[in-house]
Amino acid sequence: MLLKVIFVLCLIALVLVGLYMLSMMTKRRPKSGFYARLGDHHYAHRGLHAIHAGIPENSLRAFRLAANNGYGAELDVHLSRDGRLVVMHDESLKRTTGANAKISGVTEQVLSQLTLEGTREKVPYLEDVLPLFENKTPLLIEIKTDNGNHVELTRKVTNLLKQYPGLNYMIESFDPRVLLWLKKHRPDIIRGQLSENFFKDPEADLSWAMRFVMSNLMTNFFTRPDFVAYKYEDRFDLAPGLCRKLWGPQFFWWVVKSQPEAEERLEQGDLIIFEGFAAK
Repeated sequence: MLLKVIFVLCLIALVLVGLYMLSMMTKRRPKSGFYARLGDHHYAHRGLHAIHAGIPENSLRAFRLAANNGYGAELDVHLSRDGRLVVMHDESLKRTTGANAKISGVTEQVLSQLTLEGTREKVPYLEDVLPLFENKTPLLIEIKTDNGNHVELTRKVTNLLKQYPGLNYMIESFDPRVLLWLKKHRPDIIRGQLSENFFKDPEADLSWAMRFVMSNLMTNFFTRPDFVAYKYEDRFDLAPGLCRKLWGPQFFWWVVKSQPEAEERLEQGDLIIFEGFAAK
């Protein structure tokens, strides 16, 4: 009787492990085409910014510097109350502009009066940034959802991108619903799952169960991302290492902050999203 119980428990454990491995399934990294050429570029986190030099993050000047210096760039897109595609990292305007409001709660009229981090740089819209990279370096576009606006926001971003045929780009998001929408409606767009160890993130507004699912890339089975972008500090966690060994996707790491860190990842065939230094 004891042997039967042990056998059943082992069988259940094997099934659970198998399902866990299957849940993080991704597409494998292609060996040709644009996707294979992504490694020709490093990606400047929120542009090539340096506030000590008067160049704030997610500003047109930061993006222009990135493109002109041969870097790709990572940027973040929110939806304003009147449907504008706003390029900014935080959902709140407080840190970068001093305005105590959420992007989703303000209009273009309010945004036009704000400047970034004490400079003369204005809050940019996505249509301001895209021409800077057309026929130049790639963009890594993060979609920042809020209050269930993932469909509207993703649709608006992809519709705008159609107007720039010379632009190379990818879309990523922490929200797997964005990837599901892309998989169904725009499977031609390279899509990526952003993640980290959410148990280490006190600001993550997630239940324990969702922290586990998202940290372990368990929505991949449904979204089938082309790449995974994982937090650099969590690079030794089980999930990213196992996902890469099992399924072989392209990995990005955010945010790499020194050349030795960059070289460590590049030697593994990974790509970097960097800031604070000029990546080589």
